Amino acid sequence: MRFRIATTPAAGMSCSVSLFEIKAEIPINAVDDADGTLLELENPGWTVVEDVIAGKAWMVGIFATESEALSRWNELLALLPGLLPGVPAGRALLDEEWRDSYKRHFHAWKFGRLNWVPVWEKEQFIVPPGEAVLWLDPGLAFGTGNHETTRLCVERLVELVQDKGSIETVVDVGCGSGILALSAAKLGCRRVSGFDNDPEAVRVSDENATLNGLGGIVTFYQGDLATGLAGISAELVFANILADVLMRFARELTGAVAPSGRLVLSGILAKECEQVRAVFASILPAWSVESRTMGEWSDVLLCRPPEATRRNERMR
Repeated sequence: MRFRIATTPAAGMSCSVSLFEIKAEIPINAVDDADGTLLELENPGWTVVEDVIAGKAWMVGIFATESEALSRWNELLALLPGLLPGVPAGRALLDEEWRDSYKRHFHAWKFGRLNWVPVWEKEQFIVPPGEAVLWLDPGLAFGTGNHETTRLCVERLVELVQDKGSIETVVDVGCGSGILALSAAKLGCRRVSGFDNDPEAVRVSDENATLNGLGGIVTFYQGDLATGLAGISAELVFANILADVLMRFARELTGAVAPSGRLVLSGILAKECEQVRAVFASILPAWSVESRTMGEWSDVLLCRPPEATRRNERMR
């Protein structure tokens, strides 16, 4: 299959071409399914763009080369049968065009005392006293963290740190680009680590740690939900994955939480939230559970009781 080339750089231009964009219109009622599939695919090169007023939506991918774009497109076709056209529009992107497009749409944002700031604002951004900053380079792998599933986790993190003063151990399950683990370290959490079953995600997470002066401080390693959580007992565990994976590995996830610790689950569609809550409540009814919804997504916060409470329950 070949791409339908929509635009190409003009002849004689001095700008370098380093990225390739794919864009294909999808049915507006398929946005939720497409969003969920991208979370499952865990490939940050893809984005769903929706124009609510026009009633249209597009699948947009940005990749390093045309050959990689073709490979990723074929992978996506198999996961979204019938929703994608046979031949998408493709075009080479200039370095300047890529960077400028993000500058137009991505600006610094904050929650509590945590600021997420693009690297191109580093020279002029003044970190307010007592606040923390995470520098973001929205390239192929880091993204902006604007998705509701990530924001739900960040809000939980900021509030928990504010309530507790500090958190001794934090684990980011399925760390992706390491954005949650790095945010935790920026807020003063002490022993922070993250893991992913994709070695590329681990490599990118290490790069982002270096970008933020956290290289060697936050530990990233390769593992799945069984091997990665083996021997873990953390005060705070994040798992921003998918609802079906969270439910399938409920025992492994809850088993990694220390007494009085917290487990934050995200990547859950709002319509799936009650089912996720029910699965975890059936396993550990003594744990408190609460949820929040942001747009079409929800999180689940589970709080493990102190060890003494659990012993008393077993005696009864």
